[in-house]
Amino acid sequence: MTAASAARACPVCGQDDATVWLQKNALRLVRCRRCAMIYANPVPTALASGQYYDRAGADYYLSPAKLESDYAPVRYERELRLFRRHCRGGAVLDVGCSSGAFLFQLGRRFPGDYQGLGTDVSGPALDYAEQRGVAVRRGSFLELDFGGRLFDAVTFWAVLEHLLEPARFLAQAASLLKPDGLCFVLVPNMKSLAARLLGARYRYLYPQHLNYFTKATLMKLVAPCFSVITFHTTHFNPIIVWQDWRGGGRDVSPRERAQLLQRTTAAKQHPLLRPMKALYGLTENALAALTLADNLAVVLRRREAREAESSPQPDWFASTGREG
Repeated sequence: MTAASAARACPVCGQDDATVWLQKNALRLVRCRRCAMIYANPVPTALASGQYYDRAGADYYLSPAKLESDYAPVRYERELRLFRRHCRGGAVLDVGCSSGAFLFQLGRRFPGDYQGLGTDVSGPALDYAEQRGVAVRRGSFLELDFGGRLFDAVTFWAVLEHLLEPARFLAQAASLLKPDGLCFVLVPNMKSLAARLLGARYRYLYPQHLNYFTKATLMKLVAPCFSVITFHTTHFNPIIVWQDWRGGGRDVSPRERAQLLQRTTAAKQHPLLRPMKALYGLTENALAALTLADNLAVVLRRREAREAESSPQPDWFASTGREG
């Protein structure tokens, strides 16, 4: 551990009992002996505090290729479909909203149905969101005061993997939800086909990701505050599998990631590629049925205080650490 990094306990069970699972350049991943969670330890302080996203990270999130992709109509089609299926209207808080693209697309597709508010630690990204008409709150989600306002839904799209204390963020989200409020979570799947095939070569094993979830560890994380309505896996990018296999685990720059996102987004919208898109959809559905797609997606309902106290909680820590 250096002066620019900090040690941490398991973000799921809070225990400090882990073994080294993988070392990839400066990234050191460990696996908790008690609950099997895989997480980065130690963590660079700039990532732990969120300063990275307000400074260096802005170059990626505000790059022309990234913005063009994020604001393309097809960019959040899976998330919007899932969201709309479970939440037909109301106040929506998007945590880690970045440049505001999800809320922008939500408002454009379903005008008048939702009142969106985004929050993030990245000032430049929020500036851009406001320019696109997205309402935002600035600062750490754990420190913001919403003045008693409650929401029908809180979303964490590709956010929990970046957080030092994801359990605290979920608890805060639960406190801001109405009695029947919903929470939507999307995180990378450490048991995806891509992760299994590529191992350390996988580009998403990188310093900005502090937490690496499987279905089992994600369920353990959400259990204290939420009950699960639905769970599935989603997304698949064969180009990434091919590139990372050939690249042998080299670092993929933010510029390259943004350019690939731009190319795949353009391909999804090209009319001549519709037959290929249909074949891709069948492949993704097959992987999802086997829980091998790239991301874990869960829809959660807030537990009432009485329910959380009376419901028997799984004895996670009496296990050997193996996952089902």
